[in-house]
Amino acid sequence: MTAKTKRLNSRKYNYTLANQGSRAKREVLNLSGNENQGSFSKRKVLIIIDSNSVIHRAYHALPPLSTKSGELVNAVYGFLLVFFRVVKEFRPDFIVACFDYPGLTFRHKKYKAYKAKRPPAPEELYRQIPKVKEVLKNFQVPIFEKEGFEADDIIGTLAKEAPRKQVLPEIETIILSGDLDVLQLVDSQTKVYALRKGVKDVVLYDEKQVKEKFQGLEPKQLLDFKALRGDPSDNIPGVTGIGEKTAINLLLKFSDLDNLYKEIKEETPKVKSLSQKLKELLLEYKEQAFLSKSLAQIEKNVPVDFDLKNSHFGEYDREKVVKSLKSFEFDSLINRLPGDNKNESIGENLKLW
Repeated sequence: MTAKTKRLNSRKYNYTLANQGSRAKREVLNLSGNENQGSFSKRKVLIIIDSNSVIHRAYHALPPLSTKSGELVNAVYGFLLVFFRVVKEFRPDFIVACFDYPGLTFRHKKYKAYKAKRPPAPEELYRQIPKVKEVLKNFQVPIFEKEGFEADDIIGTLAKEAPRKQVLPEIETIILSGDLDVLQLVDSQTKVYALRKGVKDVVLYDEKQVKEKFQGLEPKQLLDFKALRGDPSDNIPGVTGIGEKTAINLLLKFSDLDNLYKEIKEETPKVKSLSQKLKELLLEYKEQAFLSKSLAQIEKNVPVDFDLKNSHFGEYDREKVVKSLKSFEFDSLINRLPGDNKNESIGENLKLW
């Protein structure tokens, strides 16, 4: 690594895992509620990586590390540290990586202004995406991307398909992501390992923690939450004039968007308790609310060729991976490769953040 990297290696950063790393492991182990009975042999583990979001987090969290030739590699380095951490925490049986396909999606056809206000990512970030793909391929991690769809849609599809392809023992899906859009996918067999602040603060979301975060809403209600509140980051309008608190209260009272408008039409006693102004807003922007819901909804039927057996993790060519890491001058990561006896020390690298 360059002098910049060496200086980084000499500094002390604190790695904080919300709820602690041991809990993340127990969440997978202790699925039956009895840790003594829990075992990785009881349930298989699939990691689905929301690659673009993790790369984005790593790029903005780490200093601009570069090789001796001036090649910027900070996002690749940060991605690999997160990747190694996940492998250590969950010991997955399967890993897949999903990427956004460059260009417009089916959502842009529904709403031309979708993500229109989002500034483009720096070119230095985009240049590192092929490098991440190169390393993943050397680890024999299957890569999925599909024209017209976002990575979230492929994640939703794979999370739905995995339990069908692995009936016994049951499969536990952990989605690694840098944003919370995928929380709508959380269920009894799916959790989200989210990079919350930069890449240091990580939370493992299950159904209970989603309810805690959104003041009682279940994962399946998050779609209706966005339909009412909107999502400024994606330029999803929602219902003009309705904020987070009002959206939550409406869903706690009416359960979902369809029932809310059904009861408004029927003028039920619950609807009569709403202010006149709120009812007027809901009626005026009804079409906008349902459009927002369709934009926020993760597609679960993307036509991709997913074979769980081809996603088995661990049988990679170490020489190829080492060669790839050396090309980026990541010498410090070589002795911490998944499967090596020294990989327990990966936590030391995470302190660099």
